[in-house]
Amino acid sequence: MSLAGALGAIVDLNNPAHVVHWHFIQLSVSNIVVIGLMLVVFALAIVLPFPGAARRQAARRAAGEANGIGGTR
Repeated sequence: MSLAGALGAIVDLNNPAHVVHWHFIQLSVSNIVVIGLMLVVFALAIVLPFPGAARRQAARRAAGEANGIGGTR
């Protein structure tokens, strides 16, 4: 059995898709799952800080103190 055959045996695609109706909007359940995951990733991208942001901010603060700039932001 090939890899494609093994993967095809996991999900039976010979059935009609499950569809959610909401007024004039009609989406398949799989599309709703993908949209939900995209929203979760988008929210995490906004909430989580960039990698190394604290290190860069500390380096900027240290450079400002070394140059005699005492203000903090």
